[in-house]
Amino acid sequence: MFDFVLDPAYRLVEALSQVTGAGLAIVLVALAVRLSLLPLSVRVARAQRIRTRLAPQVDRLRTRWKNDPQRLLREVNALHAKEGVGRFTGYLPAFAQSPFFMVTYRLFTAAVIAGHPNLLLAQSVLGVPLGEHLAAAVAGAGLAGPPVLVFAGLLALLVAVAVVAARRVEPTAPMRRLQLLAPFWTVALAAFLPLAAGVYLLVSSAWTTTERAVLHPRAA
Repeated sequence: MFDFVLDPAYRLVEALSQVTGAGLAIVLVALAVRLSLLPLSVRVARAQRIRTRLAPQVDRLRTRWKNDPQRLLREVNALHAKEGVGRFTGYLPAFAQSPFFMVTYRLFTAAVIAGHPNLLLAQSVLGVPLGEHLAAAVAGAGLAGPPVLVFAGLLALLVAVAVVAARRVEPTAPMRRLQLLAPFWTVALAAFLPLAAGVYLLVSSAWTTTERAVLHPRAA
């Protein structure tokens, strides 16, 4: 299933890894994916600025229609639609990136792709196979083994990126506690995913944090 996508993706990453090495190939692929999604992120930033500008009008609508939630929802949606802001605009980058992450995951977990052996699984970063999991590394080499240290370094970098992202959450942000915790989901995922997927997550998370700092600057 999905071989029509997996096969060309496999051939691209495999060919690139022959030139740059497997780890750098994943980094370059992740950067290419995020760069291709940059227009969506710019659109989200624009929508957020519009929502901020419209906030006083939304507050007036809430006061006027506080006893009629359905009418309030229609009025707010109409106001946003008039300005070209969709209800789900903020989720566009995450939705668009999901298929890319799923393909990357399959590339480094499937033993066979389009009928041929997956040679990417034999490649490694710092001596750790890209298809390796943390649990398998611990079982095979112990807590102090070199593979576990590679995973520990990856998780530490993910935690650092998550801390930076959490610190940028505004004190008045809606559902602030959830927003503070959200960046750390990548750490939990990387603890269970193959090393290749963890590397992809690290690059993507660092891009997201940097992108938000540029496109959503905090008020002075």
